[in-house]
Amino acid sequence: MKLSQKEAVYENEVLTRFELYNSLFLTLPFYQVKHTGTLLPFFSTHIEKGVNDKMDPEAIIESFFGQYEQYIHKADRFDLLFRIIQYIERQVVLFDAIEDAAFSKTGRADDAGSLESLFKRAENNNVLRDKIVNRLKDFSLRLVLTAHPTQFYPGEVLGIITDLTGALKKNDINDIHLLLQQLGKTPFLQKNKPTPVDEARSLAWFLEHVFYPVVSDIQCMVDNDFDANGSIREAEKQIVELGFWPGGDRDGNPNVTTESTKEVSALLRTILFRCYYRDFRVMKRRITFRGVEKYMAALQEIFYENSFNPQENQTNVKDAIIFNLSEVKRVLTDYHDGLFVNLVDDLLRKVKIFGTYFSSLDIRQDSSILRKTYQYLYKAHPEETGIDADFETLEEADKIMSARFREADLPTDNIKDPLILDMVETIRFVQKIQQSGGPKACHRFIISNCQQASDILSLMELFLWNGWKKETLSIDFVPLFETVDDLKRAANVMEILYNNKAYQSHLKYRENKQTIMLGFSDSTKDGGYLMANWSIYKAKMELTAMARKYDVDLTFFDGRGGPPARGGGKTQRFYASMGDEIANDHIQLTIQGQTISSQYGSFDTAHYNIEQLLNAGITSGIKTKPGDTLSQEKKMLIDRMAGASYDKFMELRKHPLFLKYLEELSPLKFLSSLNISSRPVKRNSNSELRLEDLRAISFVTAWSQLKQSVPGCYGVGTALKNADDSGEWDKVQELYNTSGMFKTIIDNSIMSMTKSNFNITAYLKDDEKFGTFWHMLREEFELTKQYFLKLTGTTMLMERYPVERKSIATREKIVLPLVIIQHYAIKKMHNLSTDDPNYEIYGKLLTRTVYGIVNAGRNLV
Repeated sequence: MKLSQKEAVYENEVLTRFELYNSLFLTLPFYQVKHTGTLLPFFSTHIEKGVNDKMDPEAIIESFFGQYEQYIHKADRFDLLFRIIQYIERQVVLFDAIEDAAFSKTGRADDAGSLESLFKRAENNNVLRDKIVNRLKDFSLRLVLTAHPTQFYPGEVLGIITDLTGALKKNDINDIHLLLQQLGKTPFLQKNKPTPVDEARSLAWFLEHVFYPVVSDIQCMVDNDFDANGSIREAEKQIVELGFWPGGDRDGNPNVTTESTKEVSALLRTILFRCYYRDFRVMKRRITFRGVEKYMAALQEIFYENSFNPQENQTNVKDAIIFNLSEVKRVLTDYHDGLFVNLVDDLLRKVKIFGTYFSSLDIRQDSSILRKTYQYLYKAHPEETGIDADFETLEEADKIMSARFREADLPTDNIKDPLILDMVETIRFVQKIQQSGGPKACHRFIISNCQQASDILSLMELFLWNGWKKETLSIDFVPLFETVDDLKRAANVMEILYNNKAYQSHLKYRENKQTIMLGFSDSTKDGGYLMANWSIYKAKMELTAMARKYDVDLTFFDGRGGPPARGGGKTQRFYASMGDEIANDHIQLTIQGQTISSQYGSFDTAHYNIEQLLNAGITSGIKTKPGDTLSQEKKMLIDRMAGASYDKFMELRKHPLFLKYLEELSPLKFLSSLNISSRPVKRNSNSELRLEDLRAISFVTAWSQLKQSVPGCYGVGTALKNADDSGEWDKVQELYNTSGMFKTIIDNSIMSMTKSNFNITAYLKDDEKFGTFWHMLREEFELTKQYFLKLTGTTMLMERYPVERKSIATREKIVLPLVIIQHYAIKKMHNLSTDDPNYEIYGKLLTRTVYGIVNAGRNLV
């Protein structure tokens, strides 16, 4: 079959080069272990054959060892398996680096979503140009980095990946060889669980090395093309904003404290000033002329002191920096022919974008903790708060009527509960963060599991009881609606708020702007993939209508993870397909785990993916495509399909073996022992495992380790079949061809399915305990696959995305041995008592495989 041009480029630039450098890599004698790299291809081939023959993982591994007499002893077998895992972990990194190095050739074949193509179209089209300018005045993109544990390499490994990518771009064989050796000898694992501050340092690497230059470069591009007279950048408006969760997100994570928040806010500032200082030193080497001395000296002191001698109570020196840089620019322009003024402009732009805080630190806490804090304070201080002791027994309407919004400065000395004390101290500390970096440094409080309007109003009172004033309450209260039921109630909750006089006054002070966060992960766990996506889309329509009714400027903040089951996939397509019924003036989304490294891990990939999102937001705001605003008939069609999918998913969820299957066959129980996150696997860490307590990320990760993409597709096949049986297939086909939203949902689900491999668990088909349950999963998978192929008119999954398909296939092939080693270890552990000396070794073997499987899960999108 003839390859397309894009496929041919990918074959040459990625797959062929991977074979070449992988063969070099496998010959390197790491860890003083001979022949491991030589054995790995044979081991991988043996695994592939065993899986294709649907053999039991234990039989696959044992039969391999049976071929080599030197592996009779268990110790030798364990040793080889650990070495194989180490090699495969590094193969994943090598493949990532090769893909990243080739990105400018393979990833940009479709320039339709780039800013450059959009701006070129506007060059000779004044009508389009005016529309873009008007759109840019209101539009912005906010990317929020979160510390969810889906992929974390130590800083040393990130540095190697960056250098290796650079060497691969230049085809520097000597450098590549040295870096592969360094990669082989550098530990991938952390001995201890990271603290929230450790997580912040890991993500700050991306802020410093990727987002700092990329965001500035994109702003420069926009300014140069559309803002020569400064009309767009009123009040220093920026098109790309950054948010940050490590150190601020304490939802279900008792390890995040006020001290963590304090350390992280200081860390972000220090790293930013070191970026500034590096740029300033370059500038200083060039600007050696008379007339700039005192301004350069002032800048030297500000940058140096804030980089290397940070003080306890910092002040916001942004205006001072801008003044001195502006004066340097004036002198260069007036007296030195504008020489090197571009260096000043570059640093000036960065300071206007990042201020003295780098990235806005969001605070997040669960509504149950906030209610607990509120209850403690009003009972301890009834006179100051004016709240009656029986508040928690009141109906919702009465709770809202009871709110007094009194300003106070309640004492904290007698608070014994650490969670309550943390909440009170954090609310107070946010004021100091704003003093250091301005309101943008920390201005959002996100309420997880927000279920009622009183959750938001009570939090507003908590701020007023802890030293904040109504007229200067520079905080945006962001409700997070996550479950299917919460999403149904969301519009009603917001209408109650919009009608509350105290909240109306607060919104007026905040320029009538309201941000609402919608969570994909928990809604997927709660109702299945199709229902989750449709529930969120419906909620957006209802919330938009409500905001427009009350003249509120609404922003949706989407909690999206890496895989499609958590709202990931080709996210830019969601934003390009918002119809007229959904507010889309601003795009805000979380980026996390493998999404950060795969889509924002280098200058090229970050630039490309940010441009894609910006293009989607700008173009959809200028003119929506006809099919994107759904007719009532199409809404009802999707509603029926989502309902059928939900029923099928709930049938599975309520199956008595549902959690047992995950607990016994996946590494779910062992995720808590992985040193990749400070966050517990479940919210009530001391209680028995319940599905409602299980974190969505752990839920999705467990299924992905099994290579059964239940969260990303289960129930969709049944929904499509029901529509077909009802004689509505033509309508479904038309919906797929005309609605960008529906097409994206289906295509992302197909991507999720492409990573499934039921041959791995086929040994369970006759299992006495899980056989029937496994067949349930397999039958729905095959039904969904059948209908996806019918809907897309293709003969294989992702047929129309051949490059992405090849990327996924290569990654799945690389990590297949890890999946089988994992299943082998789990099975062995079932037959051992916990005090058996080998039990712990198998446990370590199991947990080590998780890293490589997760790290290989990124998508080339």
